[in-house]
Amino acid sequence: MSAQKSRKIKLGVGLQGGGGHWRDPAVADGAVSDIQSYINYARIGERGKFDLGFIADSAYITRDSTWPFLSRLEPLTALSAISALTTHLGVVGTATTSFSEPFTTARQFASLDKISGGRAGWNAVTSALEGLGKNHGHEKLYDHELRYRIAEEYLQVVEGLWDSWEDDAFVRDRQSGRYVDLNKMHTLDHKGEFFSVQGPLNMERSPQGRPVRFQAGASDAGIQLAARHADAIFSDNLSRSYSLEDAAGYYRKVKERTRAAGRDGSEILIFPAINPIVGDTQEEADFLYQESIKYTDVEHAVKYLSRYFSFFDFSQFPLDEPLPDLGEIGNNSFKSTAEFYKNLAKREKLTLRQLAFRAANPRGGFVGTAQFVADKLQEVFEYPAADGFMIMAAGQKNLNRFVDEVVPLLQERGLYRRDYEGTTLRENLGLEFPRNRHVVVAGSPDATFPAQIKELSVG
Repeated sequence: MSAQKSRKIKLGVGLQGGGGHWRDPAVADGAVSDIQSYINYARIGERGKFDLGFIADSAYITRDSTWPFLSRLEPLTALSAISALTTHLGVVGTATTSFSEPFTTARQFASLDKISGGRAGWNAVTSALEGLGKNHGHEKLYDHELRYRIAEEYLQVVEGLWDSWEDDAFVRDRQSGRYVDLNKMHTLDHKGEFFSVQGPLNMERSPQGRPVRFQAGASDAGIQLAARHADAIFSDNLSRSYSLEDAAGYYRKVKERTRAAGRDGSEILIFPAINPIVGDTQEEADFLYQESIKYTDVEHAVKYLSRYFSFFDFSQFPLDEPLPDLGEIGNNSFKSTAEFYKNLAKREKLTLRQLAFRAANPRGGFVGTAQFVADKLQEVFEYPAADGFMIMAAGQKNLNRFVDEVVPLLQERGLYRRDYEGTTLRENLGLEFPRNRHVVVAGSPDATFPAQIKELSVG
């Protein structure tokens, strides 16, 4: 069987509700701060044999923030609770590399990995909101280039800490009274440009070796960082508009950068986010989409757009005149997303009102019958322009319809699993078990390790 034919679609679910508006009866009004809502989404995802449940995060709000950001659960706290009530679904949360300590992050995710039996994943972000620094003792957000330099070292340190213990270090032999083999403990002793971390981490390796590393940056710097470190990437190119060529171009770029970084292209998986809406007919699906956006007013839409530009005040522009050239605005925030919307406004001569509604209510290309949605997923997957999809369904009813009607079609076509293949997130994603960098396998000289890993393998 060819590698292409053996590929299977991977699926993830947004646990915070994925979209919609709190006034919509299909969306729980307090879903983003209600653990039971998260658990319900996780259970639906697990029923559909999804690979993972994901929690996005931001630790900065203003009076201009839209409602989903004003009160929401901290990811690792929520994921710990979710992991206790699921058995196979991966639990992936967001944490920043700009305003947290690498030892703390390494310990938190290593603990979640142990709690969940090897199902944890970390979505590493550099943070893109100007005010975020002030919540962490800094005057401002680091500039884009500096954030990624910090992230590079941060990720190296965390990965080194996760390898503090060899896989069989903890013997726990009651008969001999031997608890641990301390020769298999490794101190990091890292001293770099931004961090000085001694180690070792006080947490043994989990059944999957290390938590799975996710990333969401789409800028050149973000892609380059992911090519070196990430196991998977979240993208939003298909949630904004359905462009198979654009998605395929991004897919090729990531895979090429990954190979250039000395890794195989299959070592990194790409998950575009989509919001599928399933109806019995195309007309019903279109109606359901219109129903899902009718509760969004222009004030909400403009606030939603402004977040990508670090809460730039768009009120100075008329709502119904073409948006003027925004120049450098947004370049130090969500850079790639801000550039997308600036280019979109310029190319289509959109007014502020039109652009805001496009940002707050992206239709995408996955609104239709179950057959239509399954066909689109197959088309994108086989092109190839994706390895899997993040399902950001607005409302549990919509997610249930996807699981009950689209998933069986993908299974019948041999594109999607009928049951979980493993017990860890890494196994279910088809990713290799990460060899501890301190363990030199016979016939595999230490000289083959990347330079930055050899530098971290001290102790």
